Amino acid sequence: MAFSVSEMSRRAFLGSAGGASLASTLPKFARAAAGTPRRVILDTDPGVDDAMAIFLALRSPEVKVEAITVVAGNVPLPLTLPNALRLVEIAGRPDIPVAAGASAPLIRRLVTAKYAHGNNGLGGVEFAEPKLKPVNESAVQLMSRVVHNNPVEITIVALGPLTNVATALVSEPSLASRIENIVVMGGSLTGGNITPAAEFNFYVDPEAARIVFDAGVPLTMVGLHVTSRVQMHDEQIRVLEAAQNPVSQAAGKIMRATLDRWQKERKITGFGMHDPLTMAYVIDPSILTLKDYYVQIETMGELTAGESVAYSRAPRLSPPLNSVAPVDETPEGEFRPNCRVAVEADADKFFHLLLSRLTAGS
Repeated sequence: MAFSVSEMSRRAFLGSAGGASLASTLPKFARAAAGTPRRVILDTDPGVDDAMAIFLALRSPEVKVEAITVVAGNVPLPLTLPNALRLVEIAGRPDIPVAAGASAPLIRRLVTAKYAHGNNGLGGVEFAEPKLKPVNESAVQLMSRVVHNNPVEITIVALGPLTNVATALVSEPSLASRIENIVVMGGSLTGGNITPAAEFNFYVDPEAARIVFDAGVPLTMVGLHVTSRVQMHDEQIRVLEAAQNPVSQAAGKIMRATLDRWQKERKITGFGMHDPLTMAYVIDPSILTLKDYYVQIETMGELTAGESVAYSRAPRLSPPLNSVAPVDETPEGEFRPNCRVAVEADADKFFHLLLSRLTAGS
């Protein structure tokens, strides 16, 4: 159906997501049969670490990338879209459809992370203009079609702001029951990176994140509290640079330019592998240890918008302000988790996977 966020109020948009009606209990996550590649849609905003995640996915036989949908985030959509096309071309996979998605958050102005990803999103490294063109479908149309045609077989790996995913869920309420799993890079159990409260992806579009976490879809959250501890340093970049294939060379250039800039500007000698760690979990789930949580996304806070508030027991809201309404002092209710959250990562296993895949065939 036709869908225009601009015509809807904040309250009406959030209400239309179905909230509690969709999220009764957390569905069980069905693993793909042994030896069968997991079918995925990558929703992404490339982005230096997105580039690594895309390369990893396209060079891993354990997954079959059915589509790449692109969103504004790390840089604006006129940069993230050609970046995705470039990366697909470099990987030699022009068979994968790439679709343009949202150019702005649902109801907020876009905030980018050029300070981290460079002015072009790829660390400032210049690549040739892509020859590959995006498909005529929008990101939401492509995502919805692939999911509907393959019910409970598609995992959405969301590496950027959740605008595309939320829009798809709101536009087609039946979509939620047809998605096998959504694996999200975003949020944190221990504070943010763009504000003390919020991780970047959720900060950019907190309303979208709220919709996704309320949708009742099997959900896995890979947050900063894990990804920031798995850092790429000079020694790993040297491995990429030494390999002689187009993917490793492109990855090495992007990572080298990023590290050089961060060392100069921030005196930092490494940076978190946020998106490739998330992608690596889909390829090899043993890389992460997960724990059940009920996670809610703050959308109303002036200082805390985008914060992921995680409960390991039944949640309790703040008491009423200046109200005669009674305060609920009864014991906590039933704990109903809405997602699984990564709490530990095996960095050695991750880097072995990442580097071996990106340097293979050299």
